[in-house]
Amino acid sequence: MTIELHKDARTTAVTSIERYWQETFGEGIGNIQAAALLHFFLDEIAPSFYNQAVGAVQERLIGRVTEVDIECHEAEFGYWAKQRKG
Repeated sequence: MTIELHKDARTTAVTSIERYWQETFGEGIGNIQAAALLHFFLDEIAPSFYNQAVGAVQERLIGRVTEVDIECHEAEFGYWAKQRKG
């Protein structure tokens, strides 16, 4: 699966990389170089974060599915018990 950014997010990310490079290293990095660096990060590193996020969501969903019977459970054959109380 290819991880892609929307056009606006990509533009913002490239601008951020340019600023980071300037403030960290005291020299400019061109727009093309910043875009290439972003592309490298998306291809090489982003899948690790993506996979971690998928694993975290999967754990959370498994936990929620496990609790469905507790949250959605309805007592059976309770009519007569309700009648005695009322």
